[in-house]
Amino acid sequence: MPDSPAKTALETARPRPAAASAAPPPEPKGKAARIAVASLIGTTIEYYDFAVYGTAAALVLGPAFFPSGNDTASSLAAFLTFAAAFLARPLGVVLFGTIGDRLGRRRALVTSLLLMGVATVGVGLLPTYETAGLLAPVLLVTLRLLQGVSMGGEWGGAVLLSVEHAPPGRRALYASIPQAGPSLGFLLSSAVILPTLHLAGRDGFTHGAWRIPFLLSTVLVLIGLWVRTTVSESPVFSPAATRTTPAPTPMSRFPLGVLLQQHPVRLLLGVGAALGGSAVYYLTIVYSISYGPKSLDIPQNTMLTAASVGAAAGIAITVPAARLADRVGRRPVMLTGAVGCVLWAVPMYASLSSRDGLTITGAYTVGLVLLALMFSPVAAFLAELFPARLRYTGASAAFILANTLGGGFAPSIATWLNSQWDSPLVLGFYTGGLCLVSLLCLLALPETRDCEFDT
Repeated sequence: MPDSPAKTALETARPRPAAASAAPPPEPKGKAARIAVASLIGTTIEYYDFAVYGTAAALVLGPAFFPSGNDTASSLAAFLTFAAAFLARPLGVVLFGTIGDRLGRRRALVTSLLLMGVATVGVGLLPTYETAGLLAPVLLVTLRLLQGVSMGGEWGGAVLLSVEHAPPGRRALYASIPQAGPSLGFLLSSAVILPTLHLAGRDGFTHGAWRIPFLLSTVLVLIGLWVRTTVSESPVFSPAATRTTPAPTPMSRFPLGVLLQQHPVRLLLGVGAALGGSAVYYLTIVYSISYGPKSLDIPQNTMLTAASVGAAAGIAITVPAARLADRVGRRPVMLTGAVGCVLWAVPMYASLSSRDGLTITGAYTVGLVLLALMFSPVAAFLAELFPARLRYTGASAAFILANTLGGGFAPSIATWLNSQWDSPLVLGFYTGGLCLVSLLCLLALPETRDCEFDT
């Protein structure tokens, strides 16, 4: 499915193995389901680690690592370290995309999970600014960059193992299972942070109990590594098919270079298609948890509960939406979610002005259900946009760049916007505009449900 019919010198130079012309036999449904669940466990752990940092950044990391007499400046500094991990994600795409497309999906996934675990536990062990001075924020940013590199390889590998093991006609369904990982990771982080806040109190949490959710990641990562080392390699991945003769250009030495040469338009539109959903997720799950209490005097537990209920509703709709995408196509389901997010963005964040827990919870629930319609089929959709030999890099690059542009900088941009216009409506217009970009990109992309997938 190249953007241009012309083949690159790399394609011409590569000998095509005889087995590549035949599709691999379909995986047994039981095995495919186990691999999808294994991918979900790993993705949940990775996003737990990321969500713990995002929540801690909203609650305590600003004063602990970036002390300032100005609360906005301190929060902005903490959220910029949150964004720093997104800047490192493209490096993770290059690194793990090369591993995944050349050496195998499973090897890349095990490495990415181990890297995330080391970085997250490291944050829990860091000294604060009061103890170590400038060294503390430097170390925090370094560990955040390692988390970002890890996340750059996680999503693509997890969904590819699921989608490439899926039975015919079930790719969206199986790919949607690890897609629940971000919301499950947030719920798991909330299930740890809320009791810790309750038992330690706000002062106790600020003075050391915030480390507990980070250190608990040790147990989760060990479980995830055990699960991932027991799954089999993707039947679509073929080391022979990815082995090349010496590349004629520097760009062709890496799958990302080939991707940029052959599929630049498709990659750009894929980024745009996932852009708005990333903004909805991170502004709801990360930014508003800080913004509500600090700017609108909404109780912290109210915001965490509203986001948790909405995330749970999104998880509940994920599989039904994916099954529908397998029947009617990816684009109709995703377009429905995109239109809904464009129209609902302003009312969703306007609900914060009510300061009423039920109103906010209801608005967030509708918004995160609409987000699930956009994101349930996106894993299969992005994977189907690219050929197997570039799929890890292509799907990862599209999703991770969308996350970086639409989600990574969203809390920092929202903090600045609200410093200029003190109204939650600003969040709605900002988010709605990014969702409109996604809507237009989806309209420009083809339906992929019936594409040739095994080559």
